[in-house]
Parts: sequence; structure tokens; C-alpha cells
Amino acid sequence: MTFSDLSLIEPLLRAVEEKGYDTPTPIQEQAIPPALQGHDLLGCAQTGTGKTAAFTLPILQQLADAPRTRGRRPIRALVLTPTRELAIQIDACCRDYARLTDLRHCVVFGGVSQRPQVEALQRGVDLLVATPGRLLDLVGQGFVSLASVRHFVLDEADRMLDMGFIHDIRRILPLLPAERQTLFFSATMPDDILRLASTMLRDPVHVSVTPPASVVETIGQHIRFAEKAEKKEALIALLTEREEASVLVFSRTKHGADRIARILTRAGIEARAIHGDKSQGARERAMNDFRSGACRVLIATDIAARGIDISELPLVVNYDLPEVAETYVHRIGRTGRAGHEGMAVSFCSEEERPLLDQILKLTGLRLDDDGTLHLAPPAPKPARQPEAPRPKGARQKEARPERAKRPSGGAQPRTANGTRQPAPRRNRRRRRPAADRAQR
Repeated sequence: MTFSDLSLIEPLLRAVEEKGYDTPTPIQEQAIPPALQGHDLLGCAQTGTGKTAAFTLPILQQLADAPRTRGRRPIRALVLTPTRELAIQIDACCRDYARLTDLRHCVVFGGVSQRPQVEALQRGVDLLVATPGRLLDLVGQGFVSLASVRHFVLDEADRMLDMGFIHDIRRILPLLPAERQTLFFSATMPDDILRLASTMLRDPVHVSVTPPASVVETIGQHIRFAEKAEKKEALIALLTEREEASVLVFSRTKHGADRIARILTRAGIEARAIHGDKSQGARERAMNDFRSGACRVLIATDIAARGIDISELPLVVNYDLPEVAETYVHRIGRTGRAGHEGMAVSFCSEEERPLLDQILKLTGLRLDDDGTLHLAPPAPKPARQPEAPRPKGARQKEARPERAKRPSGGAQPRTANGTRQPAPRRNRRRRRPAADRAQR
């Protein structure tokens, strides 16, 4: 299948072709046709699978086909996403795909001045990409109305819940019209995500491209055992022995990310850290330095790294193992994209062994003696033993438990001095005379 088989309009097809895309990814192939027909969608897809185009292309087409009202353009499509980086990435995709149309789009997120965002909104936009906090701020100030939204996308729903945005989502949903198309995407589908989806979707089409706990086969995975005090030297040694030009390192905490960046810089390895406490300008400078090659190593927390999209990232390092096993899949999924090979190296201390066991259980991986992770082969089924032939007409006797043998002939067992042991008296109930029974 090619993009021309997906019934996209000519301006979108040309924009996709100019981006160098010819064959849709599995999530695009499954999601675009029902989305174009206006169906609600429940999509299970990890980052790096092409899901941004899977929802932006059909929404842009429906916006382009719908008649436009007079006056300032109302917001007709809303994409809600958990992080600033991911919001910027989605807006960039909208810019690339919609550039041959007259559609307008805008992105709003916190951490920066709202003035340029408000000015863009006041000019009128068809599609708005937003993070929950800034969106609610602008709604409260009267700069945003969601009354005309006809297409709503909730992206990275599992991360929304992890970051505590569930209350913001519940405040936003009543502001949307009941008659709308909703596209719901999540990398994992635990029970709380399914419950949230059931409150938002009407008869949705389900699409899923990979199992929630699967790991891309093009990623080589390795475990290096090192205690907490040894990890900094282990990281320096790893980066010295390997030649990858770009390395993404995951830290469990913001303080840890800053400390790792300082350690590497002192060792002569250019590194930057990004996390939620960094200003938006600092985060953008760090990302630009990483993409341009000005710094070799980017250290990130899980939340900050959610929006990082680098197509040929060769190496991911887990400095700390994640406390949630599914996060491991998200982390190493930053490499090995679009058919490229990648490597993921994880440091594990003795106190992190339970976390490693959870990862192995979730992913079905096996740890070899040299630290390499492989998919464990399925356990062989036990061979069925053939039954022994039985004579014709013979019935198979069931095994019965042995009973204690009773002395034959009524003889009672003897005591140590040779006398017979009296038989135990049975506790029989005396029968009352008939006259007594009649009086009862």
C-alpha cells in the first residue's frame, strides 16, 4: 500500500511525497481510513510508529473539506498532548502536511510567554495543539473557546495519567461539544486507560500495531551490573569505548540528570540535561545542540524525553532502571526506529534487581551470562506418553488408596506382655423402652 491508496486529497499527498514518505506505517495504514470516515478511534501505538501522521492527516483533510464560516476562524480541531516537546513536534508535522492548504494551526504550552500564542489565536486557527495546563489558562482568560471543536485527539494518554493530568482532562472534556470525533492514542492499555477511553469514545474502531510490552527487534539490548557509586565511571567507560555520535541517557530524577551532565562535562564529554525544571529556552537550546552535534550526550528524565524524536538515534543508556517496567520499553524505543539498528545499554545495581526482574517478566526477555538480553524461546510442550494397550473388553481399574489391614478372624492385637488388648467399645446409643418413647 502507498499513501495514494488512502484516499488523501492532492495537497496532502504532495506534502507527504515531498517529505520523502511513500509507504504508510502499519498504524497509518490502519488508522487513516476509519478516521477519514469520521469514526472514533482507540489506538494502541508506541512512539516512533508514525501515529502523529495517523491522526493529523485525516483531521487536516476533514478540515479542508468542510465549509468555512465567515469571520474569525474558530478552533475546529484540538490535539491535547502531555509535554511541550511533543506539542512542538506535532505542530511541526501540521506545518509540513498543511503547507499546501490554507489551513491555520497553532501550538500553546506553558513555560514561555503567552503573548505570541494569544496573538496567533486572535488571528484565528483551525487546529490547535496544546498542553493541558496552558490550555486551561487561556480558556479561563477568555482567549480560547472550544465550542466549535469537531475533532479531538488525546495523545499519549498513559503519560497524561502518569503526569497527573487526569483532573485537567476532566475539566476540558465538558468544554467540548458532545457531537465530535475523538481519536484516543496510548502506548499502553491498562485498565485505568480503558476506563478513561470508555467515557470519551462512541463505538470506536480499535487499531493496534504492536503489543504493549513488545520490543523492536532491531534494538540490541545489554545489561551491565554496577553499583550506584560505580555507575558514573561505568558510563564514562561506555562512552569512551563506543563511537556513537549521539547518545541519549535516561535518569530517574531531575537532580540526577544535572549531576550526570556535570560529570560527563568534567570528563571531556559534551553533555546537556533536559527536565521539567529547565526553562523552555534552555530545553530548546539543549535539543538544538544535540541534533546539530554540538553536544554528544543528552541526559533526560522520562517526562522530558517523551517528545524527543530523532530518527537515527544509535544508542540509549539507562543510567537508572525505571521503576515501572513499561517505561523501559518506551525508553529504548527511542532507538532502532524506521528499520535502523540501535543499541540500548542499562546499568543495574543490586538494589535494582527486582526492577530488572519486572522488565524481564513484562517483555519476555532472557538475560544471558554475558549481559545480553534475548527473547526467551517458548517453553516446549511436554511430550504425551502413549497409553499401554489393554485387552479387549477389559475395564481400567481406578487406583484406590490402601486401607489399614484388620486382624483376621476377629482376633484382637496383643499387648507387650502377651495378653489380648480389649476391643474398643462402640459408642452406641441405648434404645429407650417404647413406653418412654411414647411420653417424649
